Amino acid sequence: MYKRLWTLSLALVIAAPVHAKVSTDEAAKLGGSLTPLGAERGANADGSIPAWDGGLQMSRPAEGKERLPASYPTITGDKPLFTINKGNLAEHRDKLTPGQITLIEKFPDSYKMPVYPTRRTGNAPDFVYEATRKNATQATLENDGESLTNAAVGIPFPIPKSGKEVIWNHKVRFRGEGLRRYNIQLAVQTNGAFQPYKIREDVRFHYNFRTATAENLNNVIIYFLQFTTAPARQTGNVTLVHETMDQVKEARRAWLYNPGQRRIRRAPSVAYDNPGTGADGLRTNDQLDSFNGASDRYTWNIVGKREMYMPYNAYKLVDSTLKYEDIAQRGHLNQDLTRYERRRVWVLDSTLKEGTTHQYKRRTFYIDEDTWTILAVDIYDGRDQLWRVQEYHPIMLPWLKAVGPAGATVYDLQANRYLVMELSNEEPMIEEVEWDIEHFSTGSVQRMAIK
Repeated sequence: MYKRLWTLSLALVIAAPVHAKVSTDEAAKLGGSLTPLGAERGANADGSIPAWDGGLQMSRPAEGKERLPASYPTITGDKPLFTINKGNLAEHRDKLTPGQITLIEKFPDSYKMPVYPTRRTGNAPDFVYEATRKNATQATLENDGESLTNAAVGIPFPIPKSGKEVIWNHKVRFRGEGLRRYNIQLAVQTNGAFQPYKIREDVRFHYNFRTATAENLNNVIIYFLQFTTAPARQTGNVTLVHETMDQVKEARRAWLYNPGQRRIRRAPSVAYDNPGTGADGLRTNDQLDSFNGASDRYTWNIVGKREMYMPYNAYKLVDSTLKYEDIAQRGHLNQDLTRYERRRVWVLDSTLKEGTTHQYKRRTFYIDEDTWTILAVDIYDGRDQLWRVQEYHPIMLPWLKAVGPAGATVYDLQANRYLVMELSNEEPMIEEVEWDIEHFSTGSVQRMAIK
């Protein structure tokens, strides 16, 4: 009898949600002392981080030579407050990541961080705010945090209580409903040389479609289709991914199309630390978008919230008058094109679990409170040595009320090379497209690839 009761109790513990929803009273802070997505609405103590006033509002800019920067005079007209370099590093050290400090020390004569006024441009559509309020009191994580339940559209955990909740907020943050974008990757060698690897990406952010419900998602949060358009030897390769919501129930679905074989086949693994497409070994699959995919190989802990200098509002970097050789320079990105701001970020540590494998033993993530975007990552090897430093330079696309990349970097401190990705300066402007799910079927890919 006692054995049966003990077994039943254990089963109930295992089946219970790992992370619970917040109370109605706590959720009532959203839209009040907190922004609708869960950030602190008010300014910081000295006013260097202003109060959130609704974010950047603007209609879609016209295509043109300076299609994005010219559209944001209140931001692009800003001048740096100061620049962090080797000369004043000690003065600002407490608000920098270990990776940022290391880059300044590694390139003392050229690496710098221009710091601008903080502009809290982040926002989202009203339907995302409404869903976030609903999620706050209903969403849960199960199966050791790998199964997101009772959530659709919006941030699932705007008032997070655990590290797994924070990383889920990043994975499903609002980036639009559907789009076509161009992702140019530059694997920059020690002498500064690179060959652009060009990818066109069609994405349906299925979880954030305004008609999405927890019941009709069919266990998919993102449909993703990636076409390689350069270099010539890789042209025609296609990757199709259905990113699953419950990765215990079903792992990420992925397929590859090879133009030489003229057929599509199930991919053995497009996840974890398998090499990323077109990255010359400088990033893993789970580093695209700073982090993506299953989180089950790591233990996740919230270190706290800090005020730090983070890449943000990178409209200068996305300028379409720039060429890629203007951006990627020997050793590091052209830092004159970057913009750093004092931001409040969630600091999140992930440590590799015993019995699992990954190239990275530990990663520390710095996550924007306004948009839940990972802005920087410090990456450590098996010896606990800082190995790679990652930064994401975001912009708001206010006509979509969505956050997106101007570019991102991964610096390999051991190989003395670096990767720039998610550039689009020389490519067509991002398109908003309401993709049908059929566009992301294997049959559709086969037909498009053969044309």
